[in-house]
Amino acid sequence: MSEFFLHGFNTLSHGLIGYIIPFLFVLTIVVFFHELGHFLVARWAGVKVLTFSLGFGPELFGFNDRHGTRWKVSAVPLGGYVKFFGDDTEASTPSTEALARMSEEEREGSFHHKKVGPRAAIVAAGPIANFLLAIVIFAGMSLYYGKPSSIPRVDVVQPDSVAASAGFKEGDVVVSIDGSSIESFADMQRIVSTNAGSELVFRVKRDGALVTLKATPALKEVKDLFGNNHRIGVLGIQYNAQPSDPKSAPVGYLESLKIGVDQVWFIISGTFKFVGSLFVGAGSSGDVGGPLRIAQLSGQAASLGFQFVLQLCAALSVSIGLLNLFPVPLLDGGHLLFYSVEAARGRPLSDRAQEMGFRIGLGLVLMLMVFATYNDILHLAAS
Repeated sequence: MSEFFLHGFNTLSHGLIGYIIPFLFVLTIVVFFHELGHFLVARWAGVKVLTFSLGFGPELFGFNDRHGTRWKVSAVPLGGYVKFFGDDTEASTPSTEALARMSEEEREGSFHHKKVGPRAAIVAAGPIANFLLAIVIFAGMSLYYGKPSSIPRVDVVQPDSVAASAGFKEGDVVVSIDGSSIESFADMQRIVSTNAGSELVFRVKRDGALVTLKATPALKEVKDLFGNNHRIGVLGIQYNAQPSDPKSAPVGYLESLKIGVDQVWFIISGTFKFVGSLFVGAGSSGDVGGPLRIAQLSGQAASLGFQFVLQLCAALSVSIGLLNLFPVPLLDGGHLLFYSVEAARGRPLSDRAQEMGFRIGLGLVLMLMVFATYNDILHLAAS
């Protein structure tokens, strides 16, 4: 096993520059907008912001703005935080003694003296900013590049495949899946790949008539261009592009915005499907990745072009926004959970209860990080 770990670290070190620079670029953008969401709503709510940090640990460089906020870049570039007036830690846990000593004027700028509504809005603004960033990126890319418009045509039906058993024939054109309109072969691939084991209803155009077919994508392990293994749903059909087939179509502003929203929702729904599959034993925990996997993907995306780096940035932004909404103390969702309890009870949880919650949350987050990093090393060792 030690040889696998060494090989994994060697694989990463050999591509250090190619992986780390794109990784830091992607992560910095995602973290910056997440924290900017907290920051802007806090300023709007009248909360004094002490620190806006990209990264953790010792400060590398920074400056103070005219409102007294310290903007800085810290040594450990794996996240960031906004620290409010009255916070005891970067996780926005309160300093009880400091809060008790505050004057009335100071309480006006204290995060923990605000009502539940403004506090919840400040906390939720980070994940929401991540979702908005992803929508803007996806919408902007569709405006610039257009949307894929390859004909959802079945050119090859592999023998003994799910598609063959379901009755697909060469020349079929897929019109809809489960009632959702299909405009390109990429649309069909996207739905099929994330629905392994789930029956889908296809409406296909065949010889001028509409035919209904039912098929359940089979779970299959496939390799991408870089040799990475992915477990996805497949039907066993193939599209062969012809010179006369359109590759992309221009879109307007409203349609690009819709595409951005649809892409974000697709990632969110796919994430919930994946988490659900883990609970029922249908998914693989080995697909859970961490910083090393993201670094590898960043380098691979950079080798394909800036367009793919932006796509990864948008996808990672959605993932981080969604992860932060999980109701785990220490994450934004944990804070929102505490505020929901406070709103229902009419008073906040005791300091001891909150402290215990944050300790449990810290333990869960650390375990997830260790598990994800372990998976990353095994993944790199196998690549």
